[in-house]
Amino acid sequence: MKRTILICTALVSPSWAMAEGTVEVMSWGGAYSQSQIDAYNKPFEAETGIKVNMTDVDNPATPVKAQVQAGNVSTDVASIGYSDATRLCDEGMLQEIDPADLLPAADGTSAEEDFLEGGLSDCFVATDVYATIVAYDESRFPDNPPSSIADFFDVEAYPGKRGVLKEPRFNMEMALMADGVPADEVYEVLSTPEGLDRAFAKLDTIKPHAIFWDAGAQPPQLLADGEVVMTQAYNGRIFNAAVDEGKPFKIIWDGQIYEMEGWVMPIDGPNPENAMEYLKFSTSAESLARASMQISYGPPRKSSAPLVGNYKDTDIPMPPNLPTSPENMGNALAFDNDFWVDNMSQLNERFAAWLAS
Repeated sequence: MKRTILICTALVSPSWAMAEGTVEVMSWGGAYSQSQIDAYNKPFEAETGIKVNMTDVDNPATPVKAQVQAGNVSTDVASIGYSDATRLCDEGMLQEIDPADLLPAADGTSAEEDFLEGGLSDCFVATDVYATIVAYDESRFPDNPPSSIADFFDVEAYPGKRGVLKEPRFNMEMALMADGVPADEVYEVLSTPEGLDRAFAKLDTIKPHAIFWDAGAQPPQLLADGEVVMTQAYNGRIFNAAVDEGKPFKIIWDGQIYEMEGWVMPIDGPNPENAMEYLKFSTSAESLARASMQISYGPPRKSSAPLVGNYKDTDIPMPPNLPTSPENMGNALAFDNDFWVDNMSQLNERFAAWLAS
């Protein structure tokens, strides 16, 4: 029997006055944009009368910057990553967003208190939480499946090739967590010469067994082709392969590294009032929960969690498949953008030298 969970927005959302006009939204395309269309755009149009026009591009941060620099802004709201939002905000290209203008939770908790840490900044409101994780082919380990980030580095207990991202980000953090560093101490350790040496020493243990990848579509394909038995991957890619394609893939949530994407509003957008109404509507607890039932990214609001039901129209519950579910957050690491802004150049050089050695 399929279980359906209904979200009663009338109890927790304001009465939206019917309006007119449009709001121009820019997003990433594919399943991600479709989840926003179903969770945000269609309900918003029905409740407000405002038409949502969505444009898809490879990375919305690039055209947003170009539009502002050219003084010809055609985008009202854009979906971009936290690091790009911080950079564009610092450059004066985005409108500041007052958290007090966002909708509270059903119990009256303010948005500022309801959003997860990092979900709100001067010009950014998070819409989803995604993660870099380790996944494995369960058919290869029927009797003793791996369950921790340390198992990814244990080629004796779990023999076979490993899919490894071809850059230092995520590798350094996972190496330290596999070596016993608690998630909340990773960046402190990684900020020392000894910590860097320790991370590279741990990476040395799987280097002879590594197949390196640099595009998100590769890890599930490496698993499907039998080229690797475990791989670093993006959680959404593995979920889609397992659920939509029936692949025998499982996620190890221990040691996950999570990040956020969200909305920004370029300065001088064509429909500022409609843009703010759209941003408020789409970042309500109910809207964010609807989005998490369309795609396996967690909602960045605490009050959204109990509202998340099944995946689309199936009997598959989504909460166990989300990075933000409590059972998946036990040893989770929030990606530290500031650390990588300060250290990316030198660590890219060292990682390239490590690859070549």
